[in-house]
Amino acid sequence: MKKLIMKMIALLTLCISLISCVSHSQEDTIVRKSDSLNSYKNRVFFGVVDSSLTRKYPFIHFERNHYKFYTENSANFEKLFYDIQQMVQKKDRKLNFYHIGGSHLQADIYTHEMRTNLQTNWTGLPGERGLIFPFDLAGTNNPWNYKFTSPNKWKGYRSPVDRPDSLDYGLLGSVIECADSLVQIQFNYAKTKVKPGFDRLRIYHNKGDFPYSLNFGADEILVLRKQTNNDLGYTDVYFTDELQAFDAYFSRDSIQDFTMRILGFQLSNKRPGISYNTIGVNGAGLYTYLGNKDFEEQLKEFPPDFFAFAVGTNDANTTYANFRPEVYRANLDSVIQMVLRANPNCALLLTVTNDAYFQKKYLNRNVAREREMIIQLAAKYEAAVWDLYGIMGELGSSKTWNRAGLMRGDYIHFTADGYRLMGDMVYESFIKWLEQMELRQQQTHKQ
Repeated sequence: MKKLIMKMIALLTLCISLISCVSHSQEDTIVRKSDSLNSYKNRVFFGVVDSSLTRKYPFIHFERNHYKFYTENSANFEKLFYDIQQMVQKKDRKLNFYHIGGSHLQADIYTHEMRTNLQTNWTGLPGERGLIFPFDLAGTNNPWNYKFTSPNKWKGYRSPVDRPDSLDYGLLGSVIECADSLVQIQFNYAKTKVKPGFDRLRIYHNKGDFPYSLNFGADEILVLRKQTNNDLGYTDVYFTDELQAFDAYFSRDSIQDFTMRILGFQLSNKRPGISYNTIGVNGAGLYTYLGNKDFEEQLKEFPPDFFAFAVGTNDANTTYANFRPEVYRANLDSVIQMVLRANPNCALLLTVTNDAYFQKKYLNRNVAREREMIIQLAAKYEAAVWDLYGIMGELGSSKTWNRAGLMRGDYIHFTADGYRLMGDMVYESFIKWLEQMELRQQQTHKQ
């Protein structure tokens, strides 16, 4: 009798377990087939991030690595998905992606991982390099994937710390200047497998009179034409063939004193694909970019189709009492408005930045307060949210990441391994979104 009871209990347990499994399976099916953006359930891994890392880094919430929507629909993400489909099928267009932040982006490690993946994911869609700045000539850390050299002596300015009345910043938030009558600047790719060629070079410089002749040495024979826009402050150079490097010589046309200012370069081509532009300056916050007078003007020249915000680490780097969530929200709203004035159809990704300690020793609860503001604006603008703070493990998790070799001892910046992991995660979250949109499209067609 006792054995019979035990068998009945075992059978009952098995039935309950099967019912539970079926219930969960049905729930997942319903959620995954839903055409509502905010109820879709992503798979944890898509093959970009190594799934074995769950054992190596059990503290990372990989299940949170996806775009989160706070509205059922997003017209701008629908538009982006359609444009990507057309780009892949017809190979007939270029899409402008922008990613803005502070020192995490000036280093251009995890954003370059994203760029590399996007420009190698589809055959025949190499895209272009887009915006670059000679940080090494400015005396600060330069992205490792390209380099600038010059025999001239330059003075560098960064918008978070240098605000002379005579200086207006543009999109990239940095400026170098030189008063020499003869100036040489060389550019080359470095240590990167993605090296999109360019047949148009835009040089952002002083507005108004720009008293320099421009020559490209041995490549001058490839120059079709040069056009300077004195009102907006740039010179466009068109080449017959694509280049992967340039050696530019500036010669002042008169003996008058004049200080050349360079605000950045843009490398463009006629090829389809994605132009992935990183905008990052050490120490920058939302307030920094709001104060950059020519930011919006330059953005409108190449309107964004996708704009990712990763700004908040420096905004939150203060005491709990001094942080004003409503000010952060207002600043983020204002920058969003600048982006949407450049293109009202631009898809917006709002990143909740990483956990970080204040002054290396105090838990910083301001990031969670920023997240509340970000969610409010995501609902307002039908934007997506990528919650890096939640993926890390939220408050205090930066110490855990540091012990695992993924974050530096300042508990703000990541190690190279940490940044590369971030790059894989942000790319995988993008791929998950694409699948979400594909399933959503299929579900719509079935109805």
